[in-house]
Amino acid sequence: MRSFHFVTLLSWFALFSGSVLAQGQQRGQGVVNSEFIYETAPFPSCHASTIVQTSDGTLVSAWFGGKQEKSPDVGIWLSRQVNGKWTAPIEVANGLKHLNPSADVSRYPTWNPVLFQPTSSGSPVPLMLFYKVGPTPQTWWGMLMTSDDAGQTWSEPTRLPDGILGPIKNKPVQLANGDILAPSSTESAEKKSKWQVHFERSSDVGKSWSKVGPLNDGVKIEAIQPSILFLGGERLLAIGRSRQDRIFEIASADGGQTWGSMQLGTLPNNNSGIDAITLADGRHLVVYNHIGGLVGKWGGIRSPLNVSISSDGRAWQAALVLETDLNEFGYPAMIQTSDGLVHITYTWKRERIKHVVVDPNKFVSRDFINGQWPKD
Repeated sequence: MRSFHFVTLLSWFALFSGSVLAQGQQRGQGVVNSEFIYETAPFPSCHASTIVQTSDGTLVSAWFGGKQEKSPDVGIWLSRQVNGKWTAPIEVANGLKHLNPSADVSRYPTWNPVLFQPTSSGSPVPLMLFYKVGPTPQTWWGMLMTSDDAGQTWSEPTRLPDGILGPIKNKPVQLANGDILAPSSTESAEKKSKWQVHFERSSDVGKSWSKVGPLNDGVKIEAIQPSILFLGGERLLAIGRSRQDRIFEIASADGGQTWGSMQLGTLPNNNSGIDAITLADGRHLVVYNHIGGLVGKWGGIRSPLNVSISSDGRAWQAALVLETDLNEFGYPAMIQTSDGLVHITYTWKRERIKHVVVDPNKFVSRDFINGQWPKD
């Protein structure tokens, strides 16, 4: 991204965002609190945060951190919110060789942690931390750790079964029958890599897994990193990242057992991760960069960072702008906590993890103007 001429990038950003660049952030109503999870850390770069509310109400966030993405020193770091303050980051997992004794290196990078708090028959069970280990997204494998004390201590890591990667970026959901449905995807090693979505299901709280998919050919629509929305009954909608400049969508009418054809939705996508949730009142939120990609490039700039709202998961309205500066703000994670507030974490310039709390009942939603974010 830094190789682009600044004036060209600035002009492109203004054209596609439909707004003038401004120094600042958080345009719109509903922000309750905004903070960094940490100010200083033992690592220079971070990315791919996740957040969860545990069974005792504690907020826990994790991300990967190290020299830079793909570096062997990259590990999974974690912080807990205690008495309203985030604890200092600690490394809870890494890619040391003992995880793969046949490895030809001493340590692999780790990737994309996902925290998830399941229940069993209405009672809480251990907190789950999924993550990936391996040299690249084409060759990584899935790992799982658990915690019985809201993230204070963790089990030894275990490798997921062959063919099971775990949730690839965004959190699983737990269905009415107790099944855990994890949104996942693969990136093939061939040139050009095929990006395909699949789902992984556990009916015994993570002891065993089955797989549905892949659900797209990875060519017509190149898609990864889905999030799952609830449309009522057994109807689900998954939306996520694509290389086709728009967020993809794919629907299920039977609780994720089978899925329809993948389509491109109405929201832009810059080949960067998103996250989405269904609120307790049935509305849906998505956090993403409301901007498309650059033709012939990997994707687009990861700014602005936006929140949109929908009643059906397909027709969206503008709700909130979290960041507007010309920099990298992306790979968000989002949850609704038991008090009805929504917590969002995201990468802030690859330097820190930002945590923003919003009240969705205070949003003032607005229509898009020819697909562009409405101006202030």
